[in-house]
Amino acid sequence: MPIKYYDAPEIKQQIDQIAADLELYHVVPQFVFCVRSRGSKARRTIARIHGLGKIWQGVLNLPPSYTIEVISEIYDKMSKEEKEKTLIHELLHIPGGFSGGFRPHKGYVERKIVEQLYRKLQQTRASKRTLLDL
Repeated sequence: MPIKYYDAPEIKQQIDQIAADLELYHVVPQFVFCVRSRGSKARRTIARIHGLGKIWQGVLNLPPSYTIEVISEIYDKMSKEEKEKTLIHELLHIPGGFSGGFRPHKGYVERKIVEQLYRKLQQTRASKRTLLDL
């Protein structure tokens, strides 16, 4: 069965909220798209990010854009915490220049950094709840 892609507005909403809460201001929300795939043969891949390369940007006269794909068969079975960490991981691949390229794992997209940002995300949410309670 070939891979099929579906629009994922719930993932898009999460991505936008995570980027805002973590103050990832280099991420341009209107140029980050999210899809859910089914039928992938991947066994260890939970999600992946695709960029619109410079040549395509130029030929199609489009701005840099990214698509975050979650592989439904694996992602959907995960806990909420692990899903959020996965989305943080994918956001970390987007470079500060939002150019269509990618940051590598080594030195940028590592478990330690994902864990730090996840803790920051939890703290930010707790602060927001506290402010709402006042």
